Amino acid sequence: MSAVDVPEQESWFHRNQQRIAPWLFLAPGLLFFMVYVIIPVFQSFNLSLYEWDGLGAAEYVGFRNYEDLYWELADRDAFYISLKNNLIWLIMYLLAIPAGLFIALFLNQTVWGIRLYKSLFFFPFVISQVVVGLVFTWFYDPTFGLLNEFLGFFGFGPLNVLGDERFVTYGIIFAGLWPQTAYCMILYLTGLNAVDPEQIEAGRLDGAKGGRMLWHIILPQLRPATFIAFVVTIIGALRSFDLISIMTQGGPFGSSRVLAYYMFEVALSEYGFRMGYGAAIAVILFLIMLCFIAYFLWSMYREERGH
Repeated sequence: MSAVDVPEQESWFHRNQQRIAPWLFLAPGLLFFMVYVIIPVFQSFNLSLYEWDGLGAAEYVGFRNYEDLYWELADRDAFYISLKNNLIWLIMYLLAIPAGLFIALFLNQTVWGIRLYKSLFFFPFVISQVVVGLVFTWFYDPTFGLLNEFLGFFGFGPLNVLGDERFVTYGIIFAGLWPQTAYCMILYLTGLNAVDPEQIEAGRLDGAKGGRMLWHIILPQLRPATFIAFVVTIIGALRSFDLISIMTQGGPFGSSRVLAYYMFEVALSEYGFRMGYGAAIAVILFLIMLCFIAYFLWSMYREERGH
């Protein structure tokens, strides 16, 4: 056999390139995720064990910051109000999911002017949260806002939504639901494009229509879109900051605070510069978020195993 006929021995990379290639593509994303998410999470937990004003030397205090949060919770102080408002946000923000689903089902029809309807419903998603906050601040204004003009038409007195402790949180949540519903609508529109028409036709032959068709045939195929909608909506509800900052700055009298805004107040505003205390709030917020997302991941995993 001549030297030309001797096969060259393949390198380890060539033998395993199909297994290595996906990791090479994932590596930049994993690196960014590690640097900007995972490492800051551990840094926040570490910082929560210190008393630090951001300038001087940090003093190790152990779990004292968490003890202070516990006493604020027991005394129904600022942390209690923030946590309660976050739970209200979480419950009411989930209304964006069924609302987005029903709008998507409507926009998935073939009717005259559907492109115009899609543009109108898509519009809130592309505008900034700052703009949303300003628009709804004007909408709620007790002197010239459209809400009070509408109430006055029916003979009701002016209502100061953002100035009343009873209504302010619900008013801000309603403002946040506008773009969040549009986002869920986009997710479901994408999911509806992947629905198997053969299953729908088979369901029609079996007599399924209306609610039965939706529940037994369409919704099971929309599980991935529903899961993403739940995760994104929960994250949006728990990290709500920008609308509160624009519309009320936590007022009146701190009644519209949430954990994210309270963390900003105690850590980075003129009220505090208590970095460790703010980091403790961030850790609590992260753990709440992690519990909800882990629950939905586990539920989805069990459903997949069941099938």
